[in-house]
Amino acid sequence: MEYPGNLFVVAAPSGAGKSSLVKALLELDSHVQPSVSHTTRAPRGQEKHGREYFFASEAEFDNMVQSNAFVEWANVHNHRYGTSKKAIEERMAQGADVILEIDFQGALQIKKIFANAVTIFILPPSWEELRSRLERRGEDSAAVIEVRLQNAAVEVAQVHQFDFVIINESFDRALFDLKSIVHSQRLKYLAQRRARAETFKALHIS
Repeated sequence: MEYPGNLFVVAAPSGAGKSSLVKALLELDSHVQPSVSHTTRAPRGQEKHGREYFFASEAEFDNMVQSNAFVEWANVHNHRYGTSKKAIEERMAQGADVILEIDFQGALQIKKIFANAVTIFILPPSWEELRSRLERRGEDSAAVIEVRLQNAAVEVAQVHQFDFVIINESFDRALFDLKSIVHSQRLKYLAQRRARAETFKALHIS
């Protein structure tokens, strides 16, 4: 099914800067709206239920899985994350561009369901820089950082399956690249035909 809004799916290994880039994009472009995922992990820092995530118990998450409420769900770092299909469809139907921050498994699953989804992978400039960013974050123990780096090696190996790749060496440059992808997608023929259906009709373009 085609919707007037676009769907952008952003994946990256932990520490590559995905969340910071998406947050900056949302502050600059009011037409882009975040998709809020469900997760079984506990809130971090200033995170609030319904803003960054819908925080669910294991039982609540199980019920949603059994009722096919998720367009995708995955186990990441020993916690489960899921994306509500209904929430995405409602926003896109209203003409909003929806952006998802997700792991690579979820991104590839979503692409199978939403064929027009634009997938974007954020890479760090080097393994050394990725380790340094994880350490500077101060959220994880040394053991957890090692697990995240091991997982990152698996995730990065999937980059060839994504439509676009951004190397986050300079934050400003990476944000410019992300904005460029969003803007160029809005100008594609199929996206314009969906978003400006009345104009196409008035010009007798089928």
